[in-house]
Amino acid sequence: MRILMIGDVVGKPGRNALLQLLPDLRKSRDIDFVIVNGENAAGGMGITREIALNFQEEMRVDVITLGNHAWAKKEIYPFLDSNERILRPANFPPDVPGRGMDIYETPKGNLAVVVLQGRTFMEPTDDPFRMVDAIIKKLLDKTTCIFIDFHGEATSEKMAFGWYVDGRVSAVIGTHTHVQTSDERILPGGTAYITDVGMTGPTNSVIGMKCDVIIPRFTKLLPTKFEVAEGQAHLCAVVVELNPITGKALQIERIKMEC
Repeated sequence: MRILMIGDVVGKPGRNALLQLLPDLRKSRDIDFVIVNGENAAGGMGITREIALNFQEEMRVDVITLGNHAWAKKEIYPFLDSNERILRPANFPPDVPGRGMDIYETPKGNLAVVVLQGRTFMEPTDDPFRMVDAIIKKLLDKTTCIFIDFHGEATSEKMAFGWYVDGRVSAVIGTHTHVQTSDERILPGGTAYITDVGMTGPTNSVIGMKCDVIIPRFTKLLPTKFEVAEGQAHLCAVVVELNPITGKALQIERIKMEC
């Protein structure tokens, strides 16, 4: 089972990069299932129903994952309840819109996709370490292939989480910081891991935003309105190959492509 996970899509440049590069990437890597983190797809923060449907119907994205910006566009709330192929973090309160995990059919068998949000330097959420124990127990009755998007700020928390679930899930792929890390590996228990898959968005930017908008936040300590940068964009992703019977990872490949 070959899964393509594409990192945080930022604004229109990120959407255009996805549209341009995904078809060839899917074909050249013989991909069975595509996951895209879309939490920054609408103007750099949040996602709309229109964009989500474009990903799903036009670009053939199998699952869209979200993170701490899941709630940025209120219009998405009903869509989170009605569409099973978009996931927000599972460790939010149980009565919020949407779902944090689901099981999907692939050509090679069932795949569970889970989103969890870290707590270090992030908004308060339930404990992802405690919650993942219950999630794994529930999902293993239906599939051995469990793929986790861990949306977090601190590299230490992401690494600790990867080691915590090693051998119990197929992959832990970090998102949120928008900077691709070079630590992709298969942990001793068979879990594919990378601290951050990176960003799909404008190259000449500060994590997707215009440099001249962000720099004053550091030099003058004044608030500025985020604006998505323009121009050349890149796509960051990983391909994870799993044994569909055991759920163990066989390979993880880190990808960065310019367009």
